[in-house]
Amino acid sequence: MPPIQRIAASAALMAALGFFVLAPVMSAPVFAQAAPASERTAPQSRTEILLSFAPVAKKAQPAVVNVFASRVEKMPTNPLFDDPIFRRFFGEGGGPSGRNTAQSLGSGVIVDPSGLVVTNHHVIEGMTDVKVSLSDKREIPAKILLRDPRTDLAVLKLAEGDNFPVMELGDSDAIEVGDLALAIGNPFGVGQTVTQGIVSALARTQVGISDYGFFIQTDAAINPGNSGGPLVDMNGRVIGINSAIFSKSGGSVGIGFAIPVNMVKIVIAAAKGGGKQVRRPWLGATLQALSREIAENLGLERPSGALLADIDAKGPAADAGLKRGDVIVSVDGQAADDPEAVGYRLATKPVGGVASLGVLRGGKKIVAPMKLVAAPEVPARDAIKIKGQSPFAGATVVNISPAVIEELSVQGASSGVVVADIEEGSFAQQLNLQKGDIVIAVNDRKIGATRELDQVANGGRAYYWKITLARGGQVFTTVVGG
Repeated sequence: MPPIQRIAASAALMAALGFFVLAPVMSAPVFAQAAPASERTAPQSRTEILLSFAPVAKKAQPAVVNVFASRVEKMPTNPLFDDPIFRRFFGEGGGPSGRNTAQSLGSGVIVDPSGLVVTNHHVIEGMTDVKVSLSDKREIPAKILLRDPRTDLAVLKLAEGDNFPVMELGDSDAIEVGDLALAIGNPFGVGQTVTQGIVSALARTQVGISDYGFFIQTDAAINPGNSGGPLVDMNGRVIGINSAIFSKSGGSVGIGFAIPVNMVKIVIAAAKGGGKQVRRPWLGATLQALSREIAENLGLERPSGALLADIDAKGPAADAGLKRGDVIVSVDGQAADDPEAVGYRLATKPVGGVASLGVLRGGKKIVAPMKLVAAPEVPARDAIKIKGQSPFAGATVVNISPAVIEELSVQGASSGVVVADIEEGSFAQQLNLQKGDIVIAVNDRKIGATRELDQVANGGRAYYWKITLARGGQVFTTVVGG
């Protein structure tokens, strides 16, 4: 099966390709509230067929930018270059500089006159220096305001100037399959490029790009370097942020995916509010996709909706009266075919309101109003980076809480401490610890807080380490030498 590929272009990729381096529910009609759609017609004459997309492109292009991101990595230096005799024969410049620059190239779109730019998180992931090139050839340094890996979005702020050209944000819930769309970006670093196609599909889930898999699919040509650029409707409005392609070769085969702009709006609002992370509504329940067998056992005609497999007794879903075995089929009248769709619909709602969940229970349809609140961070994270010589050295761990479970998509345990980050080249990385792992016990001692793990890890050298972890819903125990 061809891989889903994110489409930021790295310097290595560009060189390898030989390019110049420029760096769907059981549909419950009772819940449906279809908005009147504007009339759509096919071309009626040769004159209409000869119409041009130039006015749309001309309106949109000034707000599309190129994003150049980089970081300087320190490289190990050969100790021979510390020898003055060696330097005498080979010269002061004969050895490696000890520094290497990692680069990434993508696209973005200006969404506020003050200089707010939206791009993909994977374009600037791990990078420290960002520059943005505007359509008028100005190159301006940019500050990373907000990183949101869960949606693969990031917001930048241009460091100089104001009154920048902006692109209006559309409504991704109003588009339909077959609508025309333009993709604008900087593919392969060749310069700003406009491609045209249609919206091929909506609500694409299980794509595996981000935590909120609910994408617009288009056949407009998208290639490496287009990441972060806008998908534009015929009114010149952003309807999505191009993020990935489905390809064997790395180039466009007519299957591209864009993050719906209604999700983008939530991230922009968080950045404007000064937040460093996006606060989203918490369901307080574990959802499961419906198989045909489960649907038949529940008396459903089709395997559409999201089954509540487990519920937090103190969460919003429980407060709304939901129970295990209920099937969520809509959110505020909008159909939700699977867990990803429910997650997306809730994630595009602001915290503080109320959402109406369409639910099937015992063959009956009910509506459950649910308060939209953020997941609580109780207990506090109390993040600690483990040091010393233990297998955990280099891992940053945090206390488990509903907020952490939500943020890191943690599965498999309700106690222990969660691995939030791993330092490159550390013992923890060598042990193959992964972000989201839950450390449950060490040497048969249960771990309930980050400070307990820190104490055990730095309690002196051990002959062996017996470690119990939860990963992806599975619990296992491993023993490593001291």
